[in-house]
Amino acid sequence: MRPIRVHKLGRVEYADGLELMRRAVVQVRAREPDTDWLFLLEHPPVLTLGRGADDGNVVAAPAWLEARGFEVHRTDRGGDVTYHGPGQVVAYPVVDLSDRPDVRKFVGALEEAMIRTCAAWGIEAGRHPEHRGAWVGARKIGAVGVHLSRWISTHGLAFNATADLSHFSAIVPCGIADPSLGVTTLAAELARAGRSAPPFAEVEERIASELCTLLGRARQDRDFDLRTISVTALRPDGKVLLMRRTEARGGFWQQVTGRIEAGEDAAAAARRELREETGADLPVRSLGYVHGFALGGALAGQAGEGLATGQETAFAAVLPEGFEPRLSDEHEEWSFLDPAEAISRLPWAGLRRSVGLAGEAAPPRVVLAPDVAS
Repeated sequence: MRPIRVHKLGRVEYADGLELMRRAVVQVRAREPDTDWLFLLEHPPVLTLGRGADDGNVVAAPAWLEARGFEVHRTDRGGDVTYHGPGQVVAYPVVDLSDRPDVRKFVGALEEAMIRTCAAWGIEAGRHPEHRGAWVGARKIGAVGVHLSRWISTHGLAFNATADLSHFSAIVPCGIADPSLGVTTLAAELARAGRSAPPFAEVEERIASELCTLLGRARQDRDFDLRTISVTALRPDGKVLLMRRTEARGGFWQQVTGRIEAGEDAAAAARRELREETGADLPVRSLGYVHGFALGGALAGQAGEGLATGQETAFAAVLPEGFEPRLSDEHEEWSFLDPAEAISRLPWAGLRRSVGLAGEAAPPRVVLAPDVAS
């Protein structure tokens, strides 16, 4: 059987998920290596509009969405408006279907993976006569939306394991306005039967296993190629330190970033990188944010040939009053910026999220007096 590389990526920003699929398509098309890819992940709250979406099916006000941290993205998949968020297993199979060029069969396999997953916990699910997806009676438990280009697939399925059902009130899910139809989760259906929900990881694993079987692929599990940290360094007035990389290293603006060395924990790596890149030897504070993404540029080359993945843990630090960084040879310019301006300069969704979290968590007007490396 054709192999399929299975990556469990944890939380992934929606824009980073699109980039993962884009890079995987390049690999599948070039057959370097000759394999398919399956990404399992969770997105932060996001509304996605497919090619046939009606904007009117986003019913929440922009202020409501902004207050809850929702993003809105237009995509090239089929279907209408869909919600993704924590507690939902998202599966993106990027597979070459030229050996089985049957769109209905492929979509049916995605639905069947969710139906079988429900059955594994004793929940009877099936298909609706008029609408795609997986259904428990009149309640939709999983959505399907795909895009095919020269028989290579992107996007996939979203299965509601423990998702917050109140978030679906922001949309008319999949454009289905019939008031007799609703949305549900595996946790909700098990609660109806007086049972507790399984761990998210077990549901994700079942989805992965069923998909590999139904797609007729030989499974190859892959870990992250690289683990990294970011540190959002803030002045006491809340401004964010950004540094511009040298042209040879990409020329873009970023916070402190770097790899976690062998035998090093994430917090130690964050403090070390902060010292090496700015000269500040400061305690760092975890932002509780860990995310997966596709490695690019030099990092991808260091991780090996083909598509490479990274996992980044985010931290913050408060710089002392009047601090000026001493840059390493990685960067050639620095600036302190308001959070909104800093976010606008950052090229990667995960780094932008980190700045937002650091700004929310930063204690106001705190001045530290740590030792600074000389």
